[in-house]
Amino acid sequence: MNELILLDNEAVQAVRDPAHRKHHYVVGLILDAAKLRARSRPIRVAVPAAVRVEAGWDRTSPAWSSANRFRIADVPLDTRHADAAAGIVRRTGVSVADAHLGAAIQAAETDDVLVLTSDPDDMRKVAEGKRVDVVAV
Repeated sequence: MNELILLDNEAVQAVRDPAHRKHHYVVGLILDAAKLRARSRPIRVAVPAAVRVEAGWDRTSPAWSSANRFRIADVPLDTRHADAAAGIVRRTGVSVADAHLGAAIQAAETDDVLVLTSDPDDMRKVAEGKRVDVVAV
């Protein structure tokens, strides 16, 4: 299991909606990470803030209460991530959310990153050479 699991918009939608065709798969990966984390394996599940905005995930909204029950951290769009994401947009032409995913991949303190995404090609593009495992959702 990877040390960092990042979610894109489609993965977030799958977590929120039990009727989503990939809900059980994505939630299963998150629960597996939680089990390993409980055994002292450092696994982090996160979503870049720009992706959360794109997905409409308002942590204060009752509509997102099912997603909020998982320990999914936010990757803030701070100065470092914003600068990196702006460069990724300039070089690749991807969306802001995808660029923030790329910034999170590049800033990861591990080379063991997994991205759950509906667009594997863009994730490989935004990784810009950094090793990343990509799972199509």
